[in-house]
Amino acid sequence: MTDLHTTPKEMKKAIIQRIRAALIMMGSATKAELSQRLGISFPTISKFLAQMELNGEIRCSGEDDSSGGRRAKRYAYDPEYMLGLAIFVEKTETNYTIFDCVGDIKEQGTTPGVLLENSQLLADHIEALIEKYPKLRSIAIGVPGAVNNGRIIFIPPYPQFHDYDLKGTFESRFQIPVVVENDMNAAVLGYASNMEIEDESLVYLYFGQNGPGSGIMINGDVVRGSTFFSGEISLVPQYDDRTFLEALQEGDRNRRAVLTGEGQVDAVARLIATYAVITNPRAVVFCDDEVDEALLARITERSTAYIPREHVPLLTMSDWKQDYLGGLQHLALDLMIAGTDA
Repeated sequence: MTDLHTTPKEMKKAIIQRIRAALIMMGSATKAELSQRLGISFPTISKFLAQMELNGEIRCSGEDDSSGGRRAKRYAYDPEYMLGLAIFVEKTETNYTIFDCVGDIKEQGTTPGVLLENSQLLADHIEALIEKYPKLRSIAIGVPGAVNNGRIIFIPPYPQFHDYDLKGTFESRFQIPVVVENDMNAAVLGYASNMEIEDESLVYLYFGQNGPGSGIMINGDVVRGSTFFSGEISLVPQYDDRTFLEALQEGDRNRRAVLTGEGQVDAVARLIATYAVITNPRAVVFCDDEVDEALLARITERSTAYIPREHVPLLTMSDWKQDYLGGLQHLALDLMIAGTDA
């Protein structure tokens, strides 16, 4: 049933979004195929395709074989019509990818870090990319902290970014839709997308440059929590006098967590057991430059000291950087599909 409060402008935007998403997913389609797939009348589909073709958003990619009548035109989305930017900031570097709406990479690179400076350096970098790629239509930014609707609400090592409305500030400056996401939420989303995993429960662990964090997915949905604080595992109290982060550091607050000692393995195993009894994930994913098969076997074995072996999730590893960028691309593509149509 049509929402009585939906305006004609909103209806038009919704139809364009659905056609756009369908063509990107299907690769190409005829008017009849789109009408059947989307449940939208043939005349309405024809009207909107004509306007999108006039705008240069879609193109005719050929004609189907005739079954006796006029041959049906097949339409495809122009991948160059819109581009997206996925960019994430770390302590020592900034990684970015420019991509088109079918996921093909136009440019990928690494520049110096900005977190020890200020947001102006990040804004200048993005502005230079927009000047180089004027068809940029969405920006997804990943940060090592908790994010509430584009505002960074928890990022202890970098106080200059605390309570900073990154989304609002950058949208105002660039007039392009922006989404800001926690690094581990983006990584677990990217891993699930890259592995074509649907409706599964996963946890992604990373010890990283800024202390440990995790991304949690339950039944295919990323869990951000009621105050967007989910995954800040450095604060998990594990022992009488130590948090998870302190257990990993083993008394040296300046030490980056490297899983070598039995105490560190035990701390991770306790965390695995905690996830197992609360969210019961199918797998826990580690960054492949922080663990190896032998270490995962040790963690698995230690986890059985706390929970039955059959409930210990699969421990696996993946390329964190590519998963992170992949998750941000996914978010930026959603923004592109939503568009800013009048």
